[in-house]
Amino acid sequence: MQIVSAIAIYFIIWWVMFFMVLTLGNREPDSAASRVDGADQGAPAQPKILRKVVITTVAAAFGFAAVYGILNSGLTLDDIPLPSPPGT
Repeated sequence: MQIVSAIAIYFIIWWVMFFMVLTLGNREPDSAASRVDGADQGAPAQPKILRKVVITTVAAAFGFAAVYGILNSGLTLDDIPLPSPPGT
């Protein structure tokens, strides 16, 4: 796998996982008094984005390692036992 392809695959895995991690641990503000004027009512009180970026980076590294291992294992779709049509 070329380096540019590896970076592109990691980038795609990272973004997909980032959207999954964004929802973890979100809490709404406790009262209407603690909300910032003009902010969305569903906006989390403390989004902790840096923590979510770190979690995403670690998870994406494991995901990329799995994809890299599968792509470089030499397996093809012909190696997967699939049911054949009747009569063959």
